[in-house]
Amino acid sequence: MDFTFEMLASLLTLTALEIVLGIDNLVFISIMSNRLPVEQQSSARRTGLALAVITRLLLLASIAWLAGVTAPLFSVFDHSVSLRDLILMGGGMFLLAKGTTEIHATVEGVEEEMRHVKAASFVSVIIQIMILDIVFSLDSVITAVGMANQLSVMAAAIIIAVAVMLFAADPLSRFIHEHVSVKMLALSFLILVGTALIADGMGFHVPKGYLYFAIAFSVGVEALNLTATKRRRRRETTAANPPH
Repeated sequence: MDFTFEMLASLLTLTALEIVLGIDNLVFISIMSNRLPVEQQSSARRTGLALAVITRLLLLASIAWLAGVTAPLFSVFDHSVSLRDLILMGGGMFLLAKGTTEIHATVEGVEEEMRHVKAASFVSVIIQIMILDIVFSLDSVITAVGMANQLSVMAAAIIIAVAVMLFAADPLSRFIHEHVSVKMLALSFLILVGTALIADGMGFHVPKGYLYFAIAFSVGVEALNLTATKRRRRRETTAANPPH
């Protein structure tokens, strides 16, 4: 198979899109892995992302099945419901429940107490990551199939995207863990994504661009807030310890 400029452009575009579509998956993996003991967190993130690429490649290899997941199973009030709709709604409800309980634990200050009483099970965290991998992978692979004609290009884009996320997973997890306000923002993002998944499953499509613009704007505001806080602390430290 000849590697043409068109294939290269398709690979780069699809890789960038897969990375963007994988952000919500990466945020979820980062938050869930932080529930584990420190020595298991990095392993959980690597396992979660490895499962993500395996799930995507298996779905990609089942293109005939993917075509079937959008076929109507039954109708509710003149709205045809497919297997894809059911998976999206189930995943959305799971994200809503998980995001809400995590926010409650953070706000009430019970997170650290729970960590000391009973650390989250590695297996239970991986199972939850697997469930969301399926949900996030479904739309990711359907998008890839719709944008590219070559199976090898789609597979390469998925592998490259997950490899990039693999390098970003540990720094992102540390950053979320060290900044409570950023963690709350990430959890709110998961709830937003969960709501969009439920709406999509019910036939009300919310463009991903709207979601990513909202979170990008919020991240920008939070970055300014963190910068202002850091500078204020630096000034306070300088005032408390004036140079001689």
